[in-house]
Amino acid sequence: MGASRKADQGPPVGGKGRVSRRGFLAGTAAAAAAAIVPRHVLGGVYAPPSETLAVGIVGCGGQSGEDVRNYIGGAGGQYRVLAVCDVDTQRVARAVKSHGEGCQGYTDFRRLIEREDLDVVSVATPPHWHALITIAAMQAGKDVLCEKPMTKFIAEGRAVVNAARRYGRVFQIGTSGRFGAYKSSASRLIHKIMRSGLLKRCPGVWIQRGGFHIKPYCGRVGPKPEAVPPHLDWDMYCGPAPLAPYHPHRFGGSHRFYWDYEGQGLADFAQHYLDPIQWVWGKDDTSPVEVEAYAPPAHPDAAGMWGWVEMKYADGLTFVFDGGEWGKPYDRKAERRVELEDLDEESRNKVEAMPDPEPPRTFVEAVRTRRRSAGHEEAAHRAATVIHLANIAIRCGRKIRYDPVKEQIIGDDFANRLVNQPMRAPWHL
Repeated sequence: MGASRKADQGPPVGGKGRVSRRGFLAGTAAAAAAAIVPRHVLGGVYAPPSETLAVGIVGCGGQSGEDVRNYIGGAGGQYRVLAVCDVDTQRVARAVKSHGEGCQGYTDFRRLIEREDLDVVSVATPPHWHALITIAAMQAGKDVLCEKPMTKFIAEGRAVVNAARRYGRVFQIGTSGRFGAYKSSASRLIHKIMRSGLLKRCPGVWIQRGGFHIKPYCGRVGPKPEAVPPHLDWDMYCGPAPLAPYHPHRFGGSHRFYWDYEGQGLADFAQHYLDPIQWVWGKDDTSPVEVEAYAPPAHPDAAGMWGWVEMKYADGLTFVFDGGEWGKPYDRKAERRVELEDLDEESRNKVEAMPDPEPPRTFVEAVRTRRRSAGHEEAAHRAATVIHLANIAIRCGRKIRYDPVKEQIIGDDFANRLVNQPMRAPWHL
């Protein structure tokens, strides 16, 4: 770690080689251990948490507790879950039993986040709830761990970023890929080259689906409604989404297959890939300007198949999501690489003289120091934006142009309505 904080780490909260464009995706590593210090050590305006973080978890499904174990426990921090919340009373009962004596259950997240004894709120609900719960938790003075994808649509992400800055809170998205990327000298070299602004010809990054299949993420068109189980508050589950007739396929893990709640497999998995890729290629503070999808006509309610999505940035850098399960394969053309020899001698010397980027900061360390975590809100928002733009192109069936500063789609009113989607009353950003 250098003597001074590097610019790519963001403001406080309150060698030579040839690199394949996929070489840095070889794996991820656990976050470095960090300790939480007692309140009396740091002092200052902000009173840091004690050695043990008090945590509340909203969402008691399959991911409940995973982010807490990974990003607090896995980073050497101590924690205790004092509260859990879910719209399903059976899940609440199981979670309370799992976390032991002293854990209290809720069915309304607002009652959980108003507790003054919590340091951190972990948001593990379906994505259509992520932004509203995150913003409310920050407003209540809590730091936030949030499952991926960060949001359901683009405008929500900017609202979360603004809330983190306004209330001086730490945010961490539920993916850790950039810790593994940082360990690769090749990835650090690409990062330095891209951040230098000296590369005149930008390459493409080809991202294969890797580990999941698209077809199982397809929704069901027109399923016959069923009776709402007595242990489930279906109205609260839908929340800001339309109050659709209940069907078990719209609940649990299969909620991902419907546009009302998430954005199919791209939204579920792509943030894992995009988080390290964005950091390596220096795109944590911007978004693509052109997005084109190759996919069949999309259903307005149920997510379906797609082939590939191509996303181009203003400097020519292109990301490609290649699903590989529908239609003709993406034409990868020639394999392209990034190397120091792409630069003239003066530029090479400048890049080689650049210090290595600062190591990514764990959530535990970010809470302790009040500086940005590795998966901070702006980076998470920009990664989610790529996902949302890809899904908008799939749903519209045409190329879209995007302004990454205004965060609006250009010249396409229908597509732009998907950037800032309406919420069901009384919920709003």
